[in-house]
Amino acid sequence: MIIQLISGPRNISTALMYSFAQRMDTTVVDEPFYAYYLRKTGINHPGREEILSAQNHSAGAVIKEVIFKEYGTPHVFIKNMSKHIESLDLSFCKKTRNILLIRDPKSLIVSFNKVIQNPTAQEIGLKASWDAFQFLGEETIVLNSDLLLLNPQSVLIQLCNRLTIKFDESMLTWNTGPRPEDGVWASYWYKNVHLSTGFQSPKMTQEEFPLHLTDLLEEVQPFFDKLNHFAIKP
Repeated sequence: MIIQLISGPRNISTALMYSFAQRMDTTVVDEPFYAYYLRKTGINHPGREEILSAQNHSAGAVIKEVIFKEYGTPHVFIKNMSKHIESLDLSFCKKTRNILLIRDPKSLIVSFNKVIQNPTAQEIGLKASWDAFQFLGEETIVLNSDLLLLNPQSVLIQLCNRLTIKFDESMLTWNTGPRPEDGVWASYWYKNVHLSTGFQSPKMTQEEFPLHLTDLLEEVQPFFDKLNHFAIKP
């Protein structure tokens, strides 16, 4: 089974990838469309040149050589960012099981703004996630990262049931430090998850929301609200 995660940024997507990496029956792949996205958009992310050197820039090649590659395990878990694939024909996703990972946009924007200042709606990716949901249909699984963190075992059991795979308790914990599957961008983005040994309890941010990003919040909030209606509840 090919399981594709389609996530917004700053959204425990790497922790979820690490969770699936604990399964003996699953191979994980980290953001194979990142170089394609950087080349197409020209956007300047931390480690841009390293990423462009490390990955194929052709989306078609990534689909053929990574998504539908023959792996040595029964399942493969592929972590994608919604913004990386929003310009693609998502027909290839009809052949995979798909999970949309969302996060409350207020917290998301505060976190993302620390790395990429003054982000755009396109960078936040919630509209792309909603568009993907509409295209792929209601069989698409939706996870709210805050609800997952409230009760990881409950949500992961339900997720595995939806995927028709057996829940494995090893998915709840992992060792600290980087993993060999990490993309070359890990040093810029994965500091917190490298310090973790499992899903951390959700933290209520005390930081004030940047007032100049209020319009952005108002733009993306409706897409979150629509998707959250379908999210697995603990």
